[in-house]
Parts: sequence; C-alpha cells; structure tokens
Amino acid sequence: MLEIKDLKVKYGGITALDGISMKVPDGKIITLVGANGAGKSTTLRSITKLVTPVSGSVKYEGRELTHMNTQDIVKMGITLVPEGRHVFADMTVDENLMIGAYLRKDKENFKRDIGFIHEMFPRLKERAKQLSGTLSGGEQQMLAVGRALMSNPKVMMMDEPSLGLAPLVVKDIFNIIQKVNKEKGVTILLIEQNANAALKIADYGYVMETGKIGLEGTGEELLANERVKELYLGKSK
Repeated sequence: MLEIKDLKVKYGGITALDGISMKVPDGKIITLVGANGAGKSTTLRSITKLVTPVSGSVKYEGRELTHMNTQDIVKMGITLVPEGRHVFADMTVDENLMIGAYLRKDKENFKRDIGFIHEMFPRLKERAKQLSGTLSGGEQQMLAVGRALMSNPKVMMMDEPSLGLAPLVVKDIFNIIQKVNKEKGVTILLIEQNANAALKIADYGYVMETGKIGLEGTGEELLANERVKELYLGKSK
C-alpha cells in the first residue's frame, strides 16, 4: 500500500534520512522504532510532504507522493496523528472531531462517524461538549486518534502516541490502535520510543539508527533480537 525507496532528507547540511527503504502492506500494523533523533518523525513528515525529500520515492497504491501537496495526500486517505496530540484546546471535543472531517465531501455521514468515535471512545462521548484543553493527556490522545479517523483514512500514521502518558493509559492507547486496525481495517504506521509495546502489536517492524534502517523483521523477531534487547528494551545480552 505504501512504499518508501531510497528516501533522503536533509535539514541544511544535516542528513536526517540517508536512503531509507520500507514497505507498509495493506491492513497491517507496521512500527518504526529507534532512539530520539534517529529520523522517525522525519519519515512521517516526508510521507505527508510536510518536509520535502532531497531524493528517493514515496508511493501510495502505486502513485508517487513526493510531488504532491499535503492536502491532496490527506484526501487520498493518509492521515497523521502528530506527536504531542495538538488538539484545539479552545474548541470542544466534538468540534475537534468535525475539524478532522474538514476535507471530506460526504457531509451526510458526519453524525454517523462521530457516533462511531463516541462508541469506540466512551470518554469522548461523555465529554463531547467539554473544551479539549481541559482533558487529561490520555483523553487528548484518544481525541487526536478520533480526529484522524474522522478523515476516513486508509492509512493512519501515529507519532509517539504513548509519549508522556501513565503506564495504564499507555496500555489503553495500544489496545485502541489494535482496535482501529481490526475493526476499521485501517493500516497503521506507528513510530515509538516504547519499542517493547510497539513491537508486541506490530506485524512487522523497522529499527532506525541515525537516519538509516539498521534492522527489520516481524515484531516477534525483533523482540527476540539481542541487539534490540540491548539498545531498546533495557535488557543486556
């Protein structure tokens, strides 16, 4: 569904991505793990054309994305749940959800889809008229996911969804990711510093090391890999 080949990105004289290649098959959960600053967020920003690659290819269902603008990429069915959630604090929960559907033309389905979001996230239903800035961190993350789902995506990219959340809330967030994948059939590209949690739910994973793909394999294979254990899972050989 999504294929990246030999992608290079530079910020001034600094190489952020140095020729990475990866695939995101339809209906799967793919995770990209690695240390802070390895290039994970830049990868997502390149796919959505928030940054412009120096060279390489990003294809979605066979169509090249590197020459398209962000709005058209979103219209094609790719959405991003950004790091830090970035909800509109002075708008209500339901107003935030409506913003997520801004580019859709099937306005008649908005109420149905908000109903689905309320069903999936009961706490958002309870707080539908509450200002988003007053929600807890976990609730804001749920709202960020719900807002992304309102664009009716085929691929949902998630940037550090567990960042800054309590362990019990992190567990809820990863359960939600699996639920979105299975019940809505949404393909997930997940980037995480919490490698253990991400690899446990991933069909396949890539390990980034300073702008390059250092390792790849199924989630189970990477969890069992001694180098991954040592560097990212807090376990020595």
